[in-house]
Order: sequence, then C-alpha cells, then structure tokens
Amino acid sequence: MRLDKFLSHTGFGSRKEVKELLKKKQVSVNGKLVKDGKVSIDENHDQICVADESVFYRKDVYLMLNKPQGVVSATHDAEHRTVIDLLSSDYHHFELFPVGRLDKDTTGFLLLTNDGELAHQLLSPKKKVPKLYRALVSGIMTSEDQALFKEGIDIGEPKICLPAELNILSIDQETQESLIELEIVEGKFHQVKRMVKAVGKEVKTLHRLSMGGLPLDPTLKVGQYRELTALEESQLLAKLSDKSVKK
Repeated sequence: MRLDKFLSHTGFGSRKEVKELLKKKQVSVNGKLVKDGKVSIDENHDQICVADESVFYRKDVYLMLNKPQGVVSATHDAEHRTVIDLLSSDYHHFELFPVGRLDKDTTGFLLLTNDGELAHQLLSPKKKVPKLYRALVSGIMTSEDQALFKEGIDIGEPKICLPAELNILSIDQETQESLIELEIVEGKFHQVKRMVKAVGKEVKTLHRLSMGGLPLDPTLKVGQYRELTALEESQLLAKLSDKSVKK
C-alpha cells in the first residue's frame, strides 16, 4: 500500500493534509523519516510512526448501531439525516456503509462496515441470513397467519416469500393490536410491512432485534453505536459459514 493512502485510511486527513504531514518530517517507516507519500509499505508488518507515535492499520471495521426513527439507512442523502451522520469523525475516513436498509421509521439493529465481502454475504438471498423483528401490529394476528407465514406468503412479487417464523407475543382485544416477533431470511423492500399487510393487518412500529443471530446490545441507547467484539465478529462469520442454517 502507498504510504499516503495508509495515512489517509488511518485518520490523518486527505491526501493534501497527509502531504503536508510528510513535508514537515512527521512520518517515519521502520525508524527512517519519509517525505514521499508514494513509497510502498507493508501495512501489516512495517512500523509506521507519526510524530513518534505508532500507527496501526485497520482494514475492516464493524459497528453495531441502534438506529433511531427518522434517520435513513444511506451514506448520503440531500434531505434527511443518515446513519453515517450519527458517527463521530473518528470513523469518517473508513468509508463505512450500512449493510442493507431499515426503513426511515424502523428502529434497531443495523450493521455498519467497510467490508464489502461480508456485506455481500449477509445480504445474499442464498445465505438466508436470519433477521429478527419485533412489531406492534394494528389488528389481531392469528394462528392462521402463523401457518401462512411458515408456508411462504405472497406479497405481490414474482416469487413468494421464503418461510418465516411468526411468534405472537401478546394481543390487546381492547385496542385490537398485536405484539409480534417475526424472523425472516430475506431482505425484500418493506418486507415485514408487506407480509403483515398481506394478511389484512398493518405494522404500526417496527424494531429489528438481531441479524445473523447477533442480538442488538441492550445497553445501546437509541442512536448509539459500538464496535463489534472479536467474539461477535467470529460468531457472525461462523453463522455465514454454517451450511445448516436456514436450509
């Protein structure tokens, strides 16, 4: 990797800002001052220092975000605040993006990363990665609905939805509302809302509890985020390699 790219990727500013840093003799590689940003380095083995402080390369970043309402799952939006806008400047240079989308009014677990390969696998229909939602529904969900969801329901697309697990948590006869949890293994546009609508009800609020078996950290307040632990990363990767999952 070029030295200037390495420094830019590790948070030392734009190429122009990095050039100034090099010009001021603030950067060393394996103990030797370097002023040329085009120099090739081994980011995994060479010792890079800026102002005598070691800099370590991080290729991939994984953030768990508790997405709030009113924020769009995008990297840029001309009208609305995005999930990237919620991040501190410490993460801006990593060029993170959301893995899939939650609707603007949907809350809960959203993974942000710069690992394109992992994102591709998590979103691939072939992988059938489970996503668990909790929803407040206007209308009484029934055992018949559970059976329909388990078979695979038609939401008006060429292919019916893959089987989904519907768990009815509670029913309020007075308000005619149901609290449910629904696990799906796809990511069709507005899928949960459309599935519920297909059985004559309507989703009022929607919250994602987990993705790929990884639950949202209950200590994360709305709008907060944190990096995945090494154990969580390995659990997610193991889930993707588990051929027994959701066949």
